[in-house]
Amino acid sequence: MRRVILVVTLVCATLTIGPGVSRATAQQIVFLVRHAERLDSSNDSPLSADGRTRAAHLAQLLRDARITAIYVTEFRRTAETAKPLADLLKLPLITTPAADPGALISKLRSTDPHARVLVVSHSDRLPILLQDLGYPQEVTIPASEYDDLFVVVPGDRPSTSVVARLRY
Repeated sequence: MRRVILVVTLVCATLTIGPGVSRATAQQIVFLVRHAERLDSSNDSPLSADGRTRAAHLAQLLRDARITAIYVTEFRRTAETAKPLADLLKLPLITTPAADPGALISKLRSTDPHARVLVVSHSDRLPILLQDLGYPQEVTIPASEYDDLFVVVPGDRPSTSVVARLRY
């Protein structure tokens, strides 16, 4: 419950930022997660039963966050993690290449300034994306962890972005 309250607080905080602020990225808020648990170690593994449960939990957690765009990579596990929320919100999944986090950042910077975005990526890509969005701390996501939820409220410069790291 505390996590949900924090997410709601961060979302509300974005509404108090005036229109004259030039953001480092275009969004009001960006939610970033690693894909949920995978079935096996194959290159394009689907989600396991635990992963599908986690994806459903993520959808319920973010259902009222007013997300307007969902970005995934070309791998099934990212799409399957995002699909329950995409179905709930009737949003398409926007695919960007996992090997090119810069392409995603470029898309984010050209997105509607009122967008609220979910990004589902990989343990080795999330640290790069977070750094580009203004998270100053080094992030390591172990191979066994699937429950990180980063909430980024972009500032006028990367150093003024607000970032919360939650578990779901």
